[in-house]
Amino acid sequence: MDNTKKIKSESYLCLTLNAAILAGIIILFTGIYYCVIKAGIPYQDPPLELQIQYAINMGIGGILVKEGFLIFICGGIVRCLFGLVLKKKQKK
Repeated sequence: MDNTKKIKSESYLCLTLNAAILAGIIILFTGIYYCVIKAGIPYQDPPLELQIQYAINMGIGGILVKEGFLIFICGGIVRCLFGLVLKKKQKK
């Protein structure tokens, strides 16, 4: 009975780590969307309203790209380390 609980908890942890990786990818692509599509290339001589809108969209996009990349990389590293620990544990 204890072995089943260990396997379930390991499975839930793997699913959680996979969800973190997927969330990082989604946040990363949302940030890229904000930088490329929403903000786009700035106008040559924009009015103040467009300058503010561009700055806001680029700021949001930059933050989302940075945070999404960090979540994706950290989740991937933790998932790989967890996989290595599980392999060593199963060999014993």
